[in-house]
Amino acid sequence: MEAQLDAARRRFEAKPNDSGARIWLGRRLAYLGRFSDAIEVYSEGIKKFPWDARFHRHRGHRYITLREFDLAIRDFEKAAKLIKGKPDEVDPDGQPNLRNIPTSTLHFNIWYHLGLSYYLRGRNQRAVNSYRECLRVSKNPDALVATSHWLYMTLRRMNRAGEAAKVLEPIREGMEIIENHGYYRLLLMYKGKIPPEDLLAETLKQDGSAGSTSILYGIGNWYLHNGRRDEALKIFRQMVNGDQWTSFGYVAAEADLKRLA
Repeated sequence: MEAQLDAARRRFEAKPNDSGARIWLGRRLAYLGRFSDAIEVYSEGIKKFPWDARFHRHRGHRYITLREFDLAIRDFEKAAKLIKGKPDEVDPDGQPNLRNIPTSTLHFNIWYHLGLSYYLRGRNQRAVNSYRECLRVSKNPDALVATSHWLYMTLRRMNRAGEAAKVLEPIREGMEIIENHGYYRLLLMYKGKIPPEDLLAETLKQDGSAGSTSILYGIGNWYLHNGRRDEALKIFRQMVNGDQWTSFGYVAAEADLKRLA
């Protein structure tokens, strides 16, 4: 990753007026945990390219990482306005998946992260609205399961179990998932295809990756909304004692512990 950052910096220095070069410099900085430096790069990009929604999209993501949820919301709301009426485009992965097939787009990432930002702030109806917009641009199974997972959890949080159940209708066994296996298994759990205790035991045997953290959060949230508060809190506390503090599951568990205290 250091070598990739060096290459991104050389490209940026050679082409300082190339918006893509600036985006990748920020992304490579963020992948190395230099979030404030990345935010600075994106902020300068916003000044130079105010019409380019990508800078708000990426800066907002890193505001989530730093727990600046209101700043993240502001960025993603601005990005949503900037993309209105414009065609979608592939949002390339910083670390390509095993098939080297990007599974997300710019519009997807803006609506997805806006929904998450609202969710983390407890603005649930706005989160639902954002995730429903995200579903419109969730054009492949990986995008579908990621969006459906967060939408389902938000609706359950709002005690709208009937609507949540409808979110699960397109989810079926045997879907071809490239990246978001954790979200997919959670959705199958929500549908009753996988016992939560089995998924929990399976996940606890894993290496404590960001993906397993997301699964743990989903199980804890399911416990919470099925009257098993103590079990949910136990999972959330276990999560925040781990080291995956940049993962969305960790951030959400942290926010819930503050809300439920």
